[in-house]
Amino acid sequence: MSNIPTDLRYTLFHQWVRDEGDGVFAVGLTDYARQALGDIEFLELPDAGKTVSRKEAVGTVESVKAANDIYAPLAGEITETNAEAVATPQSVNTDPYGVWLFKLAPSLDEPMDDLLTAEQYQAAVGG
Repeated sequence: MSNIPTDLRYTLFHQWVRDEGDGVFAVGLTDYARQALGDIEFLELPDAGKTVSRKEAVGTVESVKAANDIYAPLAGEITETNAEAVATPQSVNTDPYGVWLFKLAPSLDEPMDDLLTAEQYQAAVGG
């Protein structure tokens, strides 16, 4: 069974979202995604300064099993990309909740209601 921390919010695209304060949110891949994908070998992430729409494909994760899109969980602006994660994407394999992929400043009017709680995400993935 996947590890699902209760202090994060989640998307149905198997990404976690963490409030970093000051209106910025870190985004990463869940343990469920990591297990489903297998060993992650490559990450392509959005550039800082890019304006994105909710559910827009903004990057790619490639593993030994598949390549999948990475989506923006909220509309807003990418404020930072994790260069270390791009350089060593295997770090997501060992610490999916410790390795963020990008940070996002949501639009002021962006609703957060469809981000799932840990309990809702657990139910969605069959837990």
